[in-house]
Amino acid sequence: MKPYYQDASITIYCGDCREILPSLEKVDLLLTDPPYGIGYAAGESTQRGIQKHDKVAGDDSQFDASFMIDSADDAICFGCNHYAHSIPQRVGQWYCWDKVTSNGMKVRIAECEYAWHKKGTKPRVFRHLWSGAYRASESGDRSMHPTQKPVALMQWCLALVPDAVTILDPFMGSGTTLVAAKLEGRKAIGIEISEKFCEIAAERLRQGVLF
Repeated sequence: MKPYYQDASITIYCGDCREILPSLEKVDLLLTDPPYGIGYAAGESTQRGIQKHDKVAGDDSQFDASFMIDSADDAICFGCNHYAHSIPQRVGQWYCWDKVTSNGMKVRIAECEYAWHKKGTKPRVFRHLWSGAYRASESGDRSMHPTQKPVALMQWCLALVPDAVTILDPFMGSGTTLVAAKLEGRKAIGIEISEKFCEIAAERLRQGVLF
């Protein structure tokens, strides 16, 4: 396979991860936010008004995570409450990302999101405001993907698995996981079916990340 983008620590492949994953070697950590199968209608309130996004590819049918869980020694997968039937049962631990941080805000979106950690040992909560134009980080930056998450969230996840050298995100989107990995001095592989988002992720990485 020819990478869409590659530098000293990051590789991006453009294509269907179900076709690409079998050709890759097993990595240390799968860290991803896949389509949940909920038909999310994307739109967010920003400092510039309402921003509309395209629908998430593959989000119109039930998601099955079984094909990707064994591609890494460990896994942290967001939205697993929507596809819990396809992850190992009675294994791992659940995390909660509190997006409103109990400040009394009235929001139309979900106040929190859940992630499942295959080798997690206890429940954890990450409190980080991220609701439309109200953000604890990346304030003023427009989201480049309908379900984009903060870099700080992915850095928090990486800190929970300090020995993971190579990270894999088979549903890379705009490349937030890869940016976080680069910030933390890790290697990472991203796969994305949309060339549009591959280019957005590549551009974020081309801009350079200072350690």
